[in-house]
Amino acid sequence: MTPFPPERPTPDLSRILALDLGKRRIGLAISDPLRITAQGLPNLVRTRIRDDLDALEQIVREREVGLILLGNPMNMKGTEGRQSVWVREFAIAAEKRTGVPVKLWDERLTSVEAGRVLRSSGISIEKRAAAVDRLSAMILLQSYLDSL
Repeated sequence: MTPFPPERPTPDLSRILALDLGKRRIGLAISDPLRITAQGLPNLVRTRIRDDLDALEQIVREREVGLILLGNPMNMKGTEGRQSVWVREFAIAAEKRTGVPVKLWDERLTSVEAGRVLRSSGISIEKRAAAVDRLSAMILLQSYLDSL
């Protein structure tokens, strides 16, 4: 019997960056280094794919991201929808550009939940449109963190 417990591997202290990919905006959320909580980041307004990936690469470097979590738009039956093909292509491009693994995560109802929360908070319709993407990314990330 050894007097000390066996050495445990240190937990991965890199952050997780969650993306709620839309045609006009990308909602962003990031975890704390211990991967317990999700915090929203300002939305990324989309321009060209190259510019979007450049911006993501910069966030990954600055925030010490070790995993990108990308919302996968599933149908209510649990199958992948038409948007899933587009999301998978973006995931491949993001992983290639950043060198960070990208994991797809079921995003069913995150936008619905985000909209419900924002409506109940009394935020104006104009502000709600911009906030829903960030909140959707936060809900997506928190669901993943809770699953860990």
